[in-house]
Amino acid sequence: MKIVTYNVNGLRSRISQFGSLPKLLDSFDADIICFQETKLRRQELTADLAVADGYESFFSCTRTSDRGRMGYSGVATFCRVKSAFSSTEVALPIAAQEGFTGLVENSHNRKCEARNEIVDDLEDEFAKEELLKVDSEGRCIITDHGHFVLFNLYGPRAECNDDERIQFKLTFFKILQKRWESLLRQGRRIIVVGDLNIAPTAMDCCDAGPDFETNEFRRWFRSILAESGGPFSDIFRTKHPDRREAYTCWPQNTGAEVFNYGTRIDHILCAGSCLHEDHDQQGHNLMTCHVEECDILIQYKRWKPGNTVRWKGGRSIKLEGSDHAPVFTRLLEIPDTSEHSTPALSARYIPMIHGVQQTLVSILTKRQLAEQIRSCEMSGSLSNENITSETCNERVKRSSNDCSISGVSPVESCSSNQESEGSKQSKSLPRNETMKKARKSQGSQLSLSVSQQDALNSSTPTQDDHELSSYPLEREKTNAALLEWRRIQQVMQNSIPLCKGHSEPCVARVVKKQGPNFGRRFYVCARAEGPASNPEANCGYFKWAASKSGH
Repeated sequence: MKIVTYNVNGLRSRISQFGSLPKLLDSFDADIICFQETKLRRQELTADLAVADGYESFFSCTRTSDRGRMGYSGVATFCRVKSAFSSTEVALPIAAQEGFTGLVENSHNRKCEARNEIVDDLEDEFAKEELLKVDSEGRCIITDHGHFVLFNLYGPRAECNDDERIQFKLTFFKILQKRWESLLRQGRRIIVVGDLNIAPTAMDCCDAGPDFETNEFRRWFRSILAESGGPFSDIFRTKHPDRREAYTCWPQNTGAEVFNYGTRIDHILCAGSCLHEDHDQQGHNLMTCHVEECDILIQYKRWKPGNTVRWKGGRSIKLEGSDHAPVFTRLLEIPDTSEHSTPALSARYIPMIHGVQQTLVSILTKRQLAEQIRSCEMSGSLSNENITSETCNERVKRSSNDCSISGVSPVESCSSNQESEGSKQSKSLPRNETMKKARKSQGSQLSLSVSQQDALNSSTPTQDDHELSSYPLEREKTNAALLEWRRIQQVMQNSIPLCKGHSEPCVARVVKKQGPNFGRRFYVCARAEGPASNPEANCGYFKWAASKSGH
């Protein structure tokens, strides 16, 4: 059995990159695929994003708009199966739950499955509102595969000076640990995968500082590992104890992937006994008896050896892909489970997905509406003034109320066609009248792009030149705007400093984080971030601009 974890940095983007959801999933050739940071809201889950032949999927989406964020976070688990019903496959879970607590409601407005007695214990230690807040960010899907329980997690990120998020992150991992402890007391085996947003050791971080080892989240991570007396094995480190620069994430805006300057924050952990009858013997456990291999799928990295060097001199090319690389593990000797069917949390049961599946009736209805829309277009071209757009809209609206279809509504299609007819009529007007109307709508303002184009074409007399000759004031404004734009460009070019490490033009950035410097411009070295020992990497140059952006 192969399990993959991957922070996709937007599931919609990764599907677009691979061409379709099935192509993305099939590229891993895995039995269970766990995605984090899907960036999907519940109402955005459509068949092309959530359903693929041969897979059952389970989603947890953000249910809050705290801090003005919507559609961030989110996790999804895809299980490759031959049958969704009456199956003995281990990949198909026998139960599934969104969140740690079971307090959130699923798409059927029922409480999620497998509400455990641990919830009562959690409510003794945490307020119910606190538990709901943790689960409302879409950071956890738990699937029970009989022989083991799988946690798909997206750990919170917290800046060192953000006390509120630090507390949220602490609560997240405390609740997680409580849930683990409950399952382990029941004798269950646990596999944990995901982006935990923790680099546990200095070997797992490119820029480990003097306070690295004292970070409370790293201390917590190390405390749960077997070498510290905890129940879990870090599968990658167990298989590759001395591998350095084994990073899974690279900063998205610094080009750090060029020099592999990143962190290992995507993990696969396991705990519990093995499946052998003599599992009580010393040295027998899930890690030693059933884990064959674990590694990073570096072929999914954005930047690969041979790519054009990015960021040097301020020039860059857009690289396709997530800022994370997937991690996989392969398990051995995992037997079948008892016969079971897909849990109710599966995406196949979400009404907005299940309800839009095409049927023969819906296809025929779409054709009928299309014929009515074409009829509207034809009637719009007639001179009979008794045939109006209101009549067209009302007729299509009545038809659309009879059934529900996906895609653009008939009314929108009809309106769009009417606008198209209007544009055709405007093209039939004399050229002088068309230009007058355009000038009237634009007022006295001309865009720089139009001004530049006019200036470039002014050397060759054209029909436009003759027409514009009657507007000397507009031409004078155009020339003045072009000269001013060239002056601004020259000033901007002269004001860009050179970095001290390479004597190359810097790139301008703007502070986007709320605080006293929000909106302030600054300049930094344009090269990719990398180790200080590498002279080809970013030299660390920094300089504030004279004023805030836009001032």
